[in-house]
Amino acid sequence: MSAKLTIEQMQALAKAHVGRAPTRSAAPSYKRIRLRQGSDSWLSWRDNGIGASDAPSIMGENRWKSRTRLLDEKLGGVRSAQNAAMAKGSALEPDALKRFTKETGIEAHPVCLESTRCSWLHASLDGLSPDGKVVVEIKCGSSAYRHANKFRQPPTYYKGQLQHILAITGLSEIHYWNYLPGKDPIHLLVSRDEAYITRLFSEEQKFWKELVARR
Repeated sequence: MSAKLTIEQMQALAKAHVGRAPTRSAAPSYKRIRLRQGSDSWLSWRDNGIGASDAPSIMGENRWKSRTRLLDEKLGGVRSAQNAAMAKGSALEPDALKRFTKETGIEAHPVCLESTRCSWLHASLDGLSPDGKVVVEIKCGSSAYRHANKFRQPPTYYKGQLQHILAITGLSEIHYWNYLPGKDPIHLLVSRDEAYITRLFSEEQKFWKELVARR
């Protein structure tokens, strides 16, 4: 199990990685972290950085978790327990990814990424192609499915998560795959939003600095 970073290590990271938001790049600016998602080592790694699922809270877009609550959780080492819907969605993700590959012909695998420009920027991806050119985010919730089916776009509370992933991968688009057993999957392409990513990176930097200062 990975140990938590010391205060000195976190302060060094905060000082070393400031500046511009990650930009679209032909060369990957991340490294793959060999972790099994859901393991204790993975949870510890997540605690020592800002992940894609943290982005909506930091941007004030997550109606279930505020920025303040996220900060308190990271400071206190307390993790939100999965509710029944979240647990069901996680259980469906392997089947959803297999269906994505079957329908699109694109091979993708779960992987953890860490930015080489800002090592506190993390992302646990549902699927990334072996060549790193295609990334997919899977959602298996009924509410998200209804929204995507009606409006042909993901719910706004996922924007931060999707753009965070695009910021780290440097890709121009992400595949959004809404899967529910017994229904036709919904496949959407979400484009990179540079203006949003700039704002997101700024807010994430502020959050990280505050976290480091208070630990």
